[in-house]
Amino acid sequence: MTPSASSSGAGAPGLDIPVATVAPGGAATTSLTVRNDSDIVEAYNLEVVGDCAPWATVEPPRVSLYPGTSETVTIRLEPPRSPEIRAGEVPLGVRVLPTEHPESVRVPETTVHIEEFHELQTEIAPHRRRGWLRGRYQLAVRNQGNTPVQVGFTPGQAGEELGFAFTPAEPKLEPGESVEVGLRVRTGKPVWFGAQVVWPFTVDTRESGDREETPQEASTVRAPLDAEFVQIPIFPKWLLALLAALLALLLAWFALVRPAVRSAAKEAATETVQKRPVPDGEQGGKDPGTGPGGSDDAKPGGKGPGGKEEEGQSGSGPDTPGSAGGDGPQSSETIDVKSSGGETKTGTYRVPKGRVFGVTDIVVANFQGDEGVMTITFGDRKITTIALETFRNQDYHWVTPIKISENDTVTIEVTCEKPGTPATGRRAQGCHEVLNVSGVLSHTKQ
Repeated sequence: MTPSASSSGAGAPGLDIPVATVAPGGAATTSLTVRNDSDIVEAYNLEVVGDCAPWATVEPPRVSLYPGTSETVTIRLEPPRSPEIRAGEVPLGVRVLPTEHPESVRVPETTVHIEEFHELQTEIAPHRRRGWLRGRYQLAVRNQGNTPVQVGFTPGQAGEELGFAFTPAEPKLEPGESVEVGLRVRTGKPVWFGAQVVWPFTVDTRESGDREETPQEASTVRAPLDAEFVQIPIFPKWLLALLAALLALLLAWFALVRPAVRSAAKEAATETVQKRPVPDGEQGGKDPGTGPGGSDDAKPGGKGPGGKEEEGQSGSGPDTPGSAGGDGPQSSETIDVKSSGGETKTGTYRVPKGRVFGVTDIVVANFQGDEGVMTITFGDRKITTIALETFRNQDYHWVTPIKISENDTVTIEVTCEKPGTPATGRRAQGCHEVLNVSGVLSHTKQ
């Protein structure tokens, strides 16, 4: 009662299965002939075993045979198109289990040849990067094929004004393995003034080596990845507008205001040196302005009959302690904050005792192009919160000063998410922000 199988038909000795070749994602078949050499009617259960079992089936899975008869079954092979189905030789076995005599189980074996297929999956992030001279991108590459490959990259740019560098340059990937490749894009020269320049480019991912493409691969066109590098000018438009406005004010000063001021000053000086008309009662040989009621007694701060300064004539200036707190001297303070990635640091300037700081201008510098958040606070008042990656230099101005009382502070709080890259081209070790605050520092009222 021994079952037998062959590839050539009934009566052939052995349990042989022909070698099969199949491509992942496709289908193939082979056959097995089962013969009942016993003297009773026997049923046989057929089951695929081994590495091919998840994607191989037997049709029909059960046969019943009279003594001396045989039947050929079909083994269908349908491996999925997946990196888990590695290219090469895979063993295939079929368990033939008799129902009446299970101790006579047989497992004929053969080999299935899995063909190679190649498929690369690539993404680039971000699709657009801004910078003065260079931008950094990340390429995510995954080998979706079933055989190891070495990957190469071919950049493309219409005018060849950009330079490209990949790290690592040609990674080797096993089936199903992924890798992140750094891409650095650099321009040849900076843009000093004017509008930003957009440089579109492409990156084509390919398998390096001398392997010839199959007709199926040649018919599949892999579209290159599209990205852009936006080159921003060193000096932005608002700075040019500010310089033009300052130049116009300077020209207006020299052309209009200065001559009028000089003329008014000259007239005032001439009026002062002119002699005052002497009344008839002062002709008694006294010098004008020296007698009682003369001009010396009327001068601000002059001495009265007792030789002391007249009250209310000496007066104090706007910057004198105890005054009404009018205009004071211009003052400027700088707050410098350095922090590491993921760290939050605070910098402060405290208004001295007995003073009021009327802030009219602040300038914020993010010269490295750091990424993170900065919050500016005057005393208990939050002025603004800025994302660092949105600017390199920023300024704010107020017509009406913002007054900060004595012992209150000007505070900047910086949360460093990612240090930037300064003009040197090397990424900084930490974030570095500077705040300059300007205004009038006057005395408080007493």
